[in-house]
Amino acid sequence: QVQLVESGGGLVQAGGSLRLSCAASGRTFNMYAMGWFRQAPGKEREFVAAISRSGGSIVYADSVKGRFTISRDNAKNTGYLQMNSLKPEDTAVYYCAVKWGAATMSQNDYEYWGQGTQVTVSS
Repeated sequence: QVQLVESGGGLVQAGGSLRLSCAASGRTFNMYAMGWFRQAPGKEREFVAAISRSGGSIVYADSVKGRFTISRDNAKNTGYLQMNSLKPEDTAVYYCAVKWGAATMSQNDYEYWGQGTQVTVSS
């Protein structure tokens, strides 16, 4: 069992930055690949980024490539999502999740989820 808690969300103007954190407890964080997903009002939850257990393999959604950076610090049992050049369309609840095995883009692959943190980008 893994418990995940996201933090770092908030209200920011377009063009600004936020850094989300995902603190893990329970089983060893470095046993899991980690992903970030988001859900905007009235829309399906979508993939944002994922990182392998070691951090050596990373994948991004095209919509955030070049603006967002996923990372992790296994010593601190924490994952991160650095979000730069934010746009109003990035407004959503952001979730972190973990899974055994390789990092993937499919939310159905992920076993444990956090409660989410709201990110609102004003124009």
